[in-house]
Amino acid sequence: MTFSTKKLGDLGERVAAEYLKSKGYQILAKNYIPKFADLNKSEIDIIAKKTGIITFVEVKAVSGNLNSPFLPQDKVDYLKQRKIIKAAKMYLLEKKLFDYPWQIDIIALKIDLNTQKAKTWHLENVVSES
Repeated sequence: MTFSTKKLGDLGERVAAEYLKSKGYQILAKNYIPKFADLNKSEIDIIAKKTGIITFVEVKAVSGNLNSPFLPQDKVDYLKQRKIIKAAKMYLLEKKLFDYPWQIDIIALKIDLNTQKAKTWHLENVVSES
């Protein structure tokens, strides 16, 4: 069984949203693109809220053997982190949430399409501005 990158990404985002809901998060938005995005558009996969903190979630899903050493979260490099921070700040500005606490999480999924099983990692507050 094979999935296109887009289908795999969509599946990962659906699984991640359900995971967040099961952990008590309220989903505020999915696939958010800032209104004033430049040519290097940045998208935030999921924006959620829990206990007064807005969480911007980057979802990374890959398919393959669950035991392989490659970790999907390794795909969130420095440039991607900068884009997420910029988009998160635009969201806060657009919603006039100037002093609202926020963080950036990564939900990484390794999906074995043959067995229909997945490994999930929720890495909280892992991207910082510095």
